[in-house]
Amino acid sequence: MSHTAQWTARLHLSEDDRRTEARVDLNTGSAHLTGSGTARCNPIDTDVPEIGDELAAARALEQLAAQLKRNAYHDMEAAGNVRKSRVAQLGWPEMTRS
Repeated sequence: MSHTAQWTARLHLSEDDRRTEARVDLNTGSAHLTGSGTARCNPIDTDVPEIGDELAAARALEQLAAQLKRNAYHDMEAAGNVRKSRVAQLGWPEMTRS
């Protein structure tokens, strides 16, 4: 069985006073997920905005990845493909889809 899909992700970065915030929005066609991340520059360190962007974006993507895993495990369980709930086993709260 062949399957092709295209998902759209947008990464938003903003920096203010040595603090960078990132938000990644993912549209899978059937779900809209959002991850967020923050990076702060230590006052004694040199302020390099690119580093803040990288850290904040990585943290937002990690949060998004965790949500995708939760969805996949929930869908696997709903399809009867797992014996024990991976969601419960990993201690993740159930997630609502938007």
